[in-house]
Amino acid sequence: MAGTLFLCATPIGNLEDITLRVLRTLKEVDLIAAEDTRNSIRLLNHFEIKTKMTSYHEYNKIEKAAVLVEKMRQGLNVALITDAGTPGISDPGEELVRQCLDAGIEVTSLPGACACITALTMSGQPTRRFAFEAFLPYDKKEREEILQELKDETRTIILYEAPHHLKKTLRECREYLGNRPMTVCKELTKKYEKKLRGTLDEVIAFYEENEPRGEYVLVFEGKSRQALKKEAQEQWMEMSLTEHMDVYLKQGMDKKEAMKLVAKDRGLRKRDVYNELLKMQ
Repeated sequence: MAGTLFLCATPIGNLEDITLRVLRTLKEVDLIAAEDTRNSIRLLNHFEIKTKMTSYHEYNKIEKAAVLVEKMRQGLNVALITDAGTPGISDPGEELVRQCLDAGIEVTSLPGACACITALTMSGQPTRRFAFEAFLPYDKKEREEILQELKDETRTIILYEAPHHLKKTLRECREYLGNRPMTVCKELTKKYEKKLRGTLDEVIAFYEENEPRGEYVLVFEGKSRQALKKEAQEQWMEMSLTEHMDVYLKQGMDKKEAMKLVAKDRGLRKRDVYNELLKMQ
């Protein structure tokens, strides 16, 4: 019978955050695939786990996934661990999961620490709906495209960032997202865990005077629907009523339906739009 892939969440800082189930699984599987074996060996040594390890990372994720899938076809059970947190979240684990599922290999996930959820729950920002973007791409064009997409995002936004890129990323976010409320969480679960709440301008000013250190999670408040509606109305108000009507008439709508939509766009009553158009005629 084929083996199973176990996605094992590991601590993001505090070693006490590992679960009993993950510890048992890491001891029982035939092989542990680790993002960085040099980093993971410290975790395994701490908990006296002797299971054999192999490397599985961003630069060998496709070829090595095929090797691991073949081992599981032969009956071996494999545990996947990342440097910190839950495998498959902003790391190469998603490729191994995909190949396993395509090959009919059973995949199960052992829950535990995850930086984005930890930061979200302690941020004070709305938690019901959120958009997780992890690290922004290094490519300038891709980066700008994603920030442009996030500009009107109404859900809470979560980003990861390294200390040496933090100030640049905050300034870029200010350009696209505006001066909105946010929370910066750093060194989560560790001795020097900190969070800073404020507007983007306040956070930028703080890090101009205090050099960033540690790993960061940035949690931004989403844009309110009222703000989106107001911006849309302001854009429509830049047009004359006849130009606004033409937008819908050119789509094949009749005058009655076009007038109804124009009134809605501009926050007016349909009768007011009708009267204004009459005056213009």
